[in-house]
Amino acid sequence: MPRPCGKISNAGKPSKNSVITITELTIIMTQTKEQIEQQIETLNATPGIMPDHWIRDQAQQYGMIDPFVEKQQREGVISYGLSSYGYDARCSDEFMIFTNVDNAIVDPKDFSQQSFVERKADVCVIPPNSFVLTRTVEYFKIPDDVLVVCLGKSTYARCGLIVNVTPLEPGWEGHVTLELSNTTPLPAKVYANEGIAQFLFFKGSSPCETSYASRSGKYMGQKGVTLPRL
Repeated sequence: MPRPCGKISNAGKPSKNSVITITELTIIMTQTKEQIEQQIETLNATPGIMPDHWIRDQAQQYGMIDPFVEKQQREGVISYGLSSYGYDARCSDEFMIFTNVDNAIVDPKDFSQQSFVERKADVCVIPPNSFVLTRTVEYFKIPDDVLVVCLGKSTYARCGLIVNVTPLEPGWEGHVTLELSNTTPLPAKVYANEGIAQFLFFKGSSPCETSYASRSGKYMGQKGVTLPRL
């Protein structure tokens, strides 16, 4: 026998002195599941900054971030991995340290590799008031309806080290080349394979007409530390 538990009104709320049959209860449960699925679809289509579970799904199902660390790692290291509304990437052990030993001129249209000394190490020391180029450990593949903004880690910022990266455009993929500036009058250390910057994923209202890939952007598919290209 069905047990009394209140009549279902048009608003979906039970009222007294009535019963819900097993059939009616099944319908309610089915409707609730459909509503949940609809909410998930709405969330995936809604513009704005994307949360951790969206980043996880994109990384695990579509390779948006590789390698991907699902939980924040922070024990004895500068933290990296998935965060609430972003992803903390690591810097690799490949460094190009800016030097002026050859009195070179920095020209973005004719960039000389002689301006840098290359190092591969677990720790890089940036000279005072200088900078280094490095790259992320992770390889990114950005969806056509997403723009990614990069911000430096607060641990380094409090030491006077600034991370500078332009946005990752829709459809772009590759290792991210990072510029690390030492704004202090003292040498500063940077640790390879530890957190260096946080990436925030902003979803647009629809895919863009022209992605970075479709216009054959000059930094498409870059691997390793990549110098300026014209």
